[in-house]
Amino acid sequence: MLLHMISNDYIKRNLSLGWPLALNALLMQSMLMIDTLLVSPLGEVSLAAMGIATTIVSFILGIQMALANGTQLVMSRAVGSGSKVKLANAYWSGMLINLAVAILFWLLLIWLEQDLILWLTDNNTLYVEIGAYLDVAKYLVLFTAITQVITAMFNALGSSKIPFKSYLIELPINAFASYFLIHGVHEWQGLGVVGAAIGSVIAMTLRMLFLSVCLRYQQDLNLSFSSNLPAFTSNIKLHFVEIFPVAANVTMLSIGATIYQLLYSQLSINAYAAITVLMPWIRGGTQFITSWAHASAITISQAIGSKKLDNLIDDVNISIKMAVVLSVISCGLFWGLSVVIADIYPGLNPETYLALAAIAPLYILLPFIRGYNTVHGHILRALGKTTAVFKINFTGQWLISIPLCGLLILYFDASIFWAFAVMPFEEAVKALPFRYLARKTLTEFDQQQAEKLI
Repeated sequence: MLLHMISNDYIKRNLSLGWPLALNALLMQSMLMIDTLLVSPLGEVSLAAMGIATTIVSFILGIQMALANGTQLVMSRAVGSGSKVKLANAYWSGMLINLAVAILFWLLLIWLEQDLILWLTDNNTLYVEIGAYLDVAKYLVLFTAITQVITAMFNALGSSKIPFKSYLIELPINAFASYFLIHGVHEWQGLGVVGAAIGSVIAMTLRMLFLSVCLRYQQDLNLSFSSNLPAFTSNIKLHFVEIFPVAANVTMLSIGATIYQLLYSQLSINAYAAITVLMPWIRGGTQFITSWAHASAITISQAIGSKKLDNLIDDVNISIKMAVVLSVISCGLFWGLSVVIADIYPGLNPETYLALAAIAPLYILLPFIRGYNTVHGHILRALGKTTAVFKINFTGQWLISIPLCGLLILYFDASIFWAFAVMPFEEAVKALPFRYLARKTLTEFDQQQAEKLI
């Protein structure tokens, strides 16, 4: 059966689109892993400071990615329809919305940074290091707004290899710049944690310039602004109405992940350091599954835009089966990580290694359940069921799992094992509703439903 699936045209098309998406995401996540690796010799305090600071920044970047993902679905349908005007309108609407949100968060970081840090920690050493990191890292918010929308455009066009090349430029620059800025060279002692932020900003700036140049010279792409102001204002409103449910859904999950991190910060510093080390690997290690789900959503959106629905059910079934295969592979890779993680991070406290060992069975299992839910969520969004997906995610995360995690940590003073176990439990709670909704939606979806989305 696996050989038959691999020979399928839908599989080939998705793999062609998906592998650069996966490597894009891995390279993006690896930048945080590299920064964590470079900062870890500075000790648990610096590691915890960077973990808290990057949690704040990652939350904002997650919202920007959510907006870009919503725009990507609109662009994909425009590509399927063959309308250059719709594609240009989708691009400029998405860019202006993302930039407006980026400027808002940038200003909020300037105004509320100190109060936010004081709310997160009362450790004076952590306060200073977090503040220094955020003073620089907040500029990532502005640059990411531009790069995410340009990346969404290339993905919608099926040219996902161009963003992949941009990460190949960004990653080594970020690694080398961060290393020297963190640890110094010769007699210069370096900047510590703040050096990681400066290195990331330098690398992100160069990536933004590369993507902008590639977009300018992309063949058969005309993004010239031709609408009058009233018409374009109306288009922005319609675009926002369409992408907001997608953004709200992903933002809600991002906020939930941030709250998990903040709750975990109330564990012992060694337990939190263990989770800080692990989380970039979890985000990075599940990216092949997420990218396959993204590719499926793009392909399905293009099919809806072109009104070709004959193979929709078969394509969705193949997407789910491939997601399960990739999930099993990810579980195996996480088992391998559990074996060598002490060698990757050799300078940590013995209690941190014990915490990592305690949660190993949980983070090995997590990709299997999460991958199943991820592909269902992306496909359902492409089919216009974003609100229903939001309800499932909200119920599983906010009404059940986050309150349970808070109760375990803040009231019962639970160990890291039981606190971390809430994450796979959340995915298990959502699995059956996702499955039922997907089957029901596919049964009811027809040309009339497709017309509403176009």
